[in-house]
Amino acid sequence: MKTMKATAGKAMFGLLVSTALTLTASAASARDLTVGLPGTVVTLDPHMSATVFTDLNIASHLYSALVTRGPDLELAPDAAEEWTATADTTWRFQLHPGVTFPNGEALDAEAVKWNIERVLADETSARIKPWFELVDEVNVIDKTTVDIVTSAPYPALPDQLSMFFLLPPEWSAENDTNRMALGTGPYDLVEFQEGNFITLSAKEDYWGTAPEFEEVTFRFIPEESTRISALLAGEVDFVTSIPTSEIERTNQNEGTSGDAVASTRTMFLRFNSKVEPFQGNAMLRRAMNYAVDKNLIIDSLWDGYGEVARCQPLSEDYFGYNPDLEAHPYDPEQARSLMVEAGYPDGFDLELDVPIGRYLQGSEIGQIVAAQLTEIGVNVQITETEWSRWLDKLYNDGMSQATYYGLAWPTLDAGGVMAFFEDGNTQNYQDDPEFTSILQEANSSVDADERLALYKTATERMCESAPILFLFQQPYTYGISDEIEWSARGDDWARAMDMSVAGSAD
Repeated sequence: MKTMKATAGKAMFGLLVSTALTLTASAASARDLTVGLPGTVVTLDPHMSATVFTDLNIASHLYSALVTRGPDLELAPDAAEEWTATADTTWRFQLHPGVTFPNGEALDAEAVKWNIERVLADETSARIKPWFELVDEVNVIDKTTVDIVTSAPYPALPDQLSMFFLLPPEWSAENDTNRMALGTGPYDLVEFQEGNFITLSAKEDYWGTAPEFEEVTFRFIPEESTRISALLAGEVDFVTSIPTSEIERTNQNEGTSGDAVASTRTMFLRFNSKVEPFQGNAMLRRAMNYAVDKNLIIDSLWDGYGEVARCQPLSEDYFGYNPDLEAHPYDPEQARSLMVEAGYPDGFDLELDVPIGRYLQGSEIGQIVAAQLTEIGVNVQITETEWSRWLDKLYNDGMSQATYYGLAWPTLDAGGVMAFFEDGNTQNYQDDPEFTSILQEANSSVDADERLALYKTATERMCESAPILFLFQQPYTYGISDEIEWSARGDDWARAMDMSVAGSAD
């Protein structure tokens, strides 16, 4: 494996991209920024999506959260000036006074209460409802003080709230929050052309620290070659998910640079354990894990960047990562033997969904995995699907027998990632009540050692039951104009507020 330029652990995020050149006029003025993203925004309503790299990333420009997570990945104040646990099951948040939405509504304790209750309401069908499964009630103490009371201790609640963005109650009741936005964030929505671009403008009277760029445009460019060409031609200032093979060309191009840093995203094939052949057949799922040469993919496709997943959906950056687990070795003979024991000596047909314009070189990886599975008798039929349609299938119980998928969670707590495998989650495609019970016990423990022990038990159970084909941590790759300064985070957040014009601080 090729060593990333960032160090392991949280320090990996400290890689500073700092260069200087003049942008072409078509890319941006000295105060504008254009970003090329591989996927489109599905919704502007931050309660209806848990997708960081597009939906929530855009939402962070438009709306405030109670707390935020800065480039150093530490929690920092946003709408809440301070927060504290006043009891084992109560978190108190003190709000910044005088913050209002553009229509005059106050971002006060009542607004916070309304937002949480909106997410919890069954009729909302909020995608982020599982984040609040432990919340019992929200109490308004005064205009700027709100208590969130949980049914059990919830030590990770402030971390989770860093991705919970606050809408104006009255405006939201009368407008389409999926296609319109009215927030207290540093930017206002100017134009949203679905599948094409979204343009934002900086608030003139933003209550917090004013962003440096007056106008920001996010262009949705799913094709990797088109995205890279746009950067090299000066049409955009920043792009993500470029093939590692293109990093050298990006660095050799006058006015741009590129890099790959370690990321927190683990990639895998997610099995639909609610249907045949994977339903109730852990042995077959384990067989699949021996059939894919993960190192070959990393070396041949990613030039050595990336790390093989060690039988868990977590990288070593997470609280709860289990260092005692080992990756399944590439062993096609073992895979065939287990398939015989699992009742499939002659193999089987497999439908595999692969989303387009989301994961780094997902199409190529799907083809390589399919070819290797064919060697053990699994005949794979790949269906490539546009990102928003793929999400719709996933959320609405329409997943095929397997799908190429990846998870990362900015809180860097194992509970955030593993929640996607517990009962009640809209993206869960397994039936394991015991796993859910272990995870819920871990999430409610205020004792760090106990939580680690429970997370260890949960990861061991996942490794044994193999609800997924564990693959690897994909690298976070990007290209950037030499006039833009930015600290590479590796956690999918690419925010204009974290970027600046090179030399502007001198």
